[in-house]
Amino acid sequence: MNEFFTVSDKVKEKSEAALKRVADKLSETDSLGEYNMQKVLGAFIKNRVDATDFNSSTGYGYGDSGREKADRLVADIFGCEDAIIRAGLLACGTHTLGVVLFGILRPGDTMLCVSGTPYDTIHPVIGIGGKGNGMGTLADLGIKYEQVDLTEDDELDYRQIEKRAADEKVRMVYLQRSRGYSLRHSLSVGEIGRVCDIVHAVNKNAVVMVDNCYGEFTEKKEPTEVGADIMAGSLIKNAGGGIASSGGYIAGRKDLIELCSYRLTVPGLGREVGASLGQNKSLYFGLFNAPVVVREALKTAVFASALFEELGFKVTPRPEEDRHDIIQAICLENEERLTAFCQGMQKGAPVDSYVVPEPWDMPGYDSKVIMSAGAFTSGSSIELSADAPLREPYAVWMQGGLNFPCGKLGVMLAAEEIIRRNLI
Repeated sequence: MNEFFTVSDKVKEKSEAALKRVADKLSETDSLGEYNMQKVLGAFIKNRVDATDFNSSTGYGYGDSGREKADRLVADIFGCEDAIIRAGLLACGTHTLGVVLFGILRPGDTMLCVSGTPYDTIHPVIGIGGKGNGMGTLADLGIKYEQVDLTEDDELDYRQIEKRAADEKVRMVYLQRSRGYSLRHSLSVGEIGRVCDIVHAVNKNAVVMVDNCYGEFTEKKEPTEVGADIMAGSLIKNAGGGIASSGGYIAGRKDLIELCSYRLTVPGLGREVGASLGQNKSLYFGLFNAPVVVREALKTAVFASALFEELGFKVTPRPEEDRHDIIQAICLENEERLTAFCQGMQKGAPVDSYVVPEPWDMPGYDSKVIMSAGAFTSGSSIELSADAPLREPYAVWMQGGLNFPCGKLGVMLAAEEIIRRNLI
């Protein structure tokens, strides 16, 4: 390959074939990144971002103008009334989603998830299957959970959604945009918009909430631009641009953002407190950087899909398909290949490349999980990473890549490790 890395002729040949196959898709992704970069730049200019916005606050954080301007900036980028973005008070995506759920739902309400079973780590927050009993879950508070599964054709069941959402006890209709640890398709903004139209027509009191993790800047519009009442995401995924070291955002209707602010801190204080503690610059810088980093992650995913399909594996999405998040699933069919993939990808990481990933009992998951993650920020899945529970269908879920050259190399090294071990 060059004097720095060595891969087999087979991986080289398959990689070249994959790149030729997806040349048009990569060009299309470049255009998307440019569009979203201009959208974000326009919002920065409109809000007159200046160097004083990066100043730090301590204690209560009263009068932190940079914190307040960042909220307005996010609302403009996502085309909605209001937003909250915080580096410190929102620890991760699951925490941010929890702030929204507990901020809006009340005892006696029903939460209706219409995209099938949500991601593993949110189960104890909701109380699905009795998880988290006694910890203060939604279930503990008398909030009921129901769900509508996707159809056998992997589509949203719009007929059932219309029927179930009409129940006056349904206060929230919840959509998870990304696939989680499943092989279902990721939801497009168009699909989400259709659900919003249906729900708002049959239940004026229902709030449509979107878990937008992994989805930001993968299309020209966001869910809040097509009718979603509120959405949330993590800053160590797309929206942080590989720069923000922690945090999350919530965006949507002004009245709902206010309710969430009282769960973010406490009733009576809401968003008016919360010191930035020197995090404002990385928050702004990460948000500004996000569209181009998401572009690079999408290109890495497209390449991975094409390469592993060339190697004979089932992949979803396929190389030519439209994408609505940064995740690429690859069906490796057994534990040995899955382990080899993660250990091979780790060898191309800028951080901890010498580490050999092994399956472990990761908090929030039912099965052992193996994860390749050599990241500058711990747990940052906008940086190249791959993870999977050791259970059927033995697929790996890969995401991220701060730049395409390194992302492409990491994918090639994952393929090389599988071939080196004679697993195909």
